[in-house]
Amino acid sequence: MAAFSVNGVAVKGIACSVPKNKELNVDLNILTQEEIQKFIEATGVEERRIAPKDLCTSDLCCEAANKLITDLHWQKNEIEILVFVSQTADYILPVSAAILQDRLGLSTDCIAFDVPLGCSGYVYGISIIAGMMKASGLKKGLLLAGDTSSKLLSKTDKSTVPLFGDAGSATAFELDENAESLQFDLGTDGSGYKTIMINDGGARNRINSDSLIYQTISPGIERNACQLILDGMDVFGFGISQAPKTVNKLIEKFEIDKDNINHFVFHQANLMMNKMIAKKLKLPAEKVPYSLKEFGNTSSATIPLTIVTQLKDNLGNTSQSLILCGFGVGLSWGTAKVSLDDVVISDLIEI
Repeated sequence: MAAFSVNGVAVKGIACSVPKNKELNVDLNILTQEEIQKFIEATGVEERRIAPKDLCTSDLCCEAANKLITDLHWQKNEIEILVFVSQTADYILPVSAAILQDRLGLSTDCIAFDVPLGCSGYVYGISIIAGMMKASGLKKGLLLAGDTSSKLLSKTDKSTVPLFGDAGSATAFELDENAESLQFDLGTDGSGYKTIMINDGGARNRINSDSLIYQTISPGIERNACQLILDGMDVFGFGISQAPKTVNKLIEKFEIDKDNINHFVFHQANLMMNKMIAKKLKLPAEKVPYSLKEFGNTSSATIPLTIVTQLKDNLGNTSQSLILCGFGVGLSWGTAKVSLDDVVISDLIEI
């Protein structure tokens, strides 16, 4: 079991950015009105933010980072590590983190690299940046996490289009010997890699003349080999099984009193799925916030986006304990217990 803790690193602030453009599910023409209502009831997603062609994940994260740095009154030359977690990088190469280091005006002494994870990526990202900071003595760091998943979808695929939205986030970390330990449980089951994937475009299946040909998979689902495949039933079964397990493992490993946790923030995958997870864990509804209604599934940004939009008023000038849980593509999962003590939560940015 990959359970461990990191001492002496504190979360200092969180900011999020979304596109201004809203897309309402009731306006979609790939679903009948009856299908739309059933979809909204099951998933909880009524609208999503969709990035225009020239707006990328890195742009959203850059805006969030600049806002957070300003709100924290940090000096940019103090930031010594930048980790970018996304499955929608600007290019195949170079890494977007390198470009962001320059765009943000950070020192060339700053470590910068990408982590191509999705749904579990925010929790993995926290573990990576906190672990590196603690091990090396780096004093300040930024975790940028997000996706513009809409760019990966077929507009004629009713199984994906109404679910996914776009967002970026920035989370600030600082060495602090008085900070409560960050605690983690992480895991992977690569046997389910085909459950959520894009078949062509990587080194194994290079883009060819057939890659862009649309295929009819089933009524209402047409896509090409460069667009996202989502096996909804398998994802649902995985989520309601694995998410409660990883949360319980973390609680048991570190002897956490659930009653002392202020909020449980889950990856915003699907309302029905998440409610079943909360029910299995016997969590009170008021401790489980959701941002699905307004933003849909924003991949690695769902957890910070939920914190910024749903918990901002709760977290100002207080000390609260949160359990964060991400699960999905890989298949992979990660759960973390974090303490937020007088943390800066920036207002949501729309660009």
